Amino acid sequence: MYNFKKWKDVKKEIEADFTPEDIEEIELEKQIILATIEARKNANLTQQQLSEKTGIIQSSIAKIENFARTPQYTTLMRLLYPMGYTLKVVPLKKKKT
Repeated sequence: MYNFKKWKDVKKEIEADFTPEDIEEIELEKQIILATIEARKNANLTQQQLSEKTGIIQSSIAKIENFARTPQYTTLMRLLYPMGYTLKVVPLKKKKT
């Protein structure tokens, strides 16, 4: 018989390996990728069309959009620029405690 763990238990084990800063970094990366996907969709571009505009192969775009690959900032800039977007550094909002 198999001894499967519940997701909540696995999640606790995984989270124990990460600092709060690690978790914030992961969340920020997620938000940047989601914003990039939204920009592509708002531009009515397929991954293939974006690939043709940027020279980044479609499979790499797919891996980024599926969170299988962390994009470098230069890759993000190459993806965003043809769609009329850029990256901007802004101050973090402090969380109320």
